[in-house]
Amino acid sequence: MTSLLLLIPLSLGMGLIGLGAFFWAMRHGQFDDPEGSAWRVIHPQDPPRTEGNKDG
Repeated sequence: MTSLLLLIPLSLGMGLIGLGAFFWAMRHGQFDDPEGSAWRVIHPQDPPRTEGNKDG
C-alpha cells in the first residue's frame, strides 16, 4: 500500500511529461506533413541517372 504513494504520483508525473512533449511537438510543427516523406521516397525529384555502356 505504501508503494502506491510513490507509484501514483510518479505515473501521473510521467504522463504529464509525455503530454507536455506531445504539445511541444505540435507547437513546433513536427506533425505538419506526415505523408510527405513517403511520397518523396516514391516520387524522387531527381531523375535517375543513365550511364553509358562501360564495356566499350
